[in-house]
Amino acid sequence: MRTLINILVKELLQLRRDPKILPILFVAPVMQLLILGYAATTDVRQVELAVCDLDRTAESRELVESFTRSTYFRVTGAVDAQPALDALLRSGAARVALTIPSGYAAQRSSGRPGAVQLLADGADAMTGTLGLSYAASVLQSASALAGARPLIELRPNVLYNPDLVSRNYMVPATLSMILMVMTMLLTAMALVRETEMGTMEQLLVTPLKPQHLIVGKLIPFALVGLVEFLTALPVVLFWFKVPLSGSFVTLALLTLPFMLCTLGLGLFISTLAQTQQQAMMLTAFVFILPQMLLSGFAFPIQNMPWVFQILTYLVPLRYYLVILRGVFLKGVGFAVLWPEALTLVVMGVGILLLARVRFRRRLE
Repeated sequence: MRTLINILVKELLQLRRDPKILPILFVAPVMQLLILGYAATTDVRQVELAVCDLDRTAESRELVESFTRSTYFRVTGAVDAQPALDALLRSGAARVALTIPSGYAAQRSSGRPGAVQLLADGADAMTGTLGLSYAASVLQSASALAGARPLIELRPNVLYNPDLVSRNYMVPATLSMILMVMTMLLTAMALVRETEMGTMEQLLVTPLKPQHLIVGKLIPFALVGLVEFLTALPVVLFWFKVPLSGSFVTLALLTLPFMLCTLGLGLFISTLAQTQQQAMMLTAFVFILPQMLLSGFAFPIQNMPWVFQILTYLVPLRYYLVILRGVFLKGVGFAVLWPEALTLVVMGVGILLLARVRFRRRLE
């Protein structure tokens, strides 16, 4: 234990004496969380709407006003012919186009449903899809106000995130990304730095065992990761106002298995890289980017081809995202999240064993 404590003290002193590393450790994660928290959102507001009113009646104007009264649309162009409407969509001045044909008011007055046309810009798939969904909601509301009785009355109730605010969904995921990047990258670069500076040979001539060196290197960065987590968590809770429906203790304890995986991956990367630049490139493009794409952070897993869906089971971030969103939004605990926690523990132990074998071979 005395040997291990000496290594820990040495690593912490080395971190403290590096004036460049402290801002990276404690200021950069908060800044990244603030930037990504605002940038990583799927909410769409003020969709650009172009209108072609060929009916020019009070009923058609009322329908257009129902769009402008909502918070989802803003009219960016009103034209008198369909070709001009197509030009607005091609130029990007409008994402959704509404055409009200002549005879719309006559159809409504005769008791028949008034037919209108909606066009969406498919080049921006997300905005176009959400724009059509919002437009359908506006048309349904306008139909109800006009006295048209739908065949089925739908009363949806959204659980866990009633307002469907994507920030509540994306900001916790951003926290996981920052935690993964910092712990993995710092661990990988710290061990490679020892080789570059020539201090690894000095450590080898000491009576240190490989497990002492590994544990002594990993524990300081585990502590750094916990401090970063505790530093960024208030930003999530009080700045972005993401509700923490579950227990903070549960969240903190279930973060440890994820850090076990990221620290193990950092150690494994250090056995592959010869320089800090190589370690950074391997971390970013071989380990972080695939996890971001395959974890469900940005793209739904169920929409992926089955081959990639199988690969997602090898991604630790996938399980931690389930834990984060479960604790933050659903308020669940160990009784529900124990499969994800157990999977992360097994993966973390396996990664550490593999990294230890490669690390021993590299020392030899």
